[in-house]
Amino acid sequence: MRIEVTRTGGIAGITRRAVLETTGRPDAAELERLARQVLAEAGPGTPAGVPDGYRYTVTVDGRTVEFADPDTGDALEELVERVLQEGTQ
Repeated sequence: MRIEVTRTGGIAGITRRAVLETTGRPDAAELERLARQVLAEAGPGTPAGVPDGYRYTVTVDGRTVEFADPDTGDALEELVERVLQEGTQ
């Protein structure tokens, strides 16, 4: 599974992007579970967000969803953290 995360906004307005391929990883099942959960939790349309909050775009095998602070859940937060830390830029 290919997971791409883009985080924009925040006080500094910095954009971070990373891609993580789960194939062959020992933690592939957990990452894929998180990705499926994030896709399932996505609402329709583009969320409004808050001033100086982060906006997230998550693409999983070609399907893209968007989130904005404060409307994030635990699965999104964990997935974003892991992909941005462990993925390729």
